[in-house]
Amino acid sequence: MRTKRGWRVCGTLSRGGGRGPAGDRRSPRLMWAASACCSRQAGDGASATRAPVKTFQAYLPPAHRTYSCIHCRAHLASHDELISKSFQGSQGRAYLFNSVVNVGCGPAEERVLLTGLHAVADIYCECCKTMLGWKYEHAFESSQKYKEGKFIIELAHMVKENGWD
Repeated sequence: MRTKRGWRVCGTLSRGGGRGPAGDRRSPRLMWAASACCSRQAGDGASATRAPVKTFQAYLPPAHRTYSCIHCRAHLASHDELISKSFQGSQGRAYLFNSVVNVGCGPAEERVLLTGLHAVADIYCECCKTMLGWKYEHAFESSQKYKEGKFIIELAHMVKENGWD
């Protein structure tokens, strides 16, 4: 992958007339990398220049339904990775995912949750540093072992994008 003037090239480009992310004529494999992470330096409008482009670590395929950070729109997870919608986070409903992208992990700590004692690590958006939920590192009860290595993201911090009807 390479970045070219704020656009991130993901794979080869087609020469057809396909429409890209915002309805433009660029290939669907070319995606705007700056999003909300790009900022302008202080100064007057004429001399303001862009800061270095902050690109997301990973992009999910544009044709798939995805969940993104509500604050900066960084991709977080594919709908295909969703395991359950019936979880409770500290700020309301939450979803359990098999895998996520563009997420950083804090140190693991033991917490007593609704389903018992777990070792969990807080997860945050790599782009805007917003706390999103947690990762289950270890479950102490045998009935909860299926959660190990899985991720909880609270609905308050994500939005559905791409192909939701």
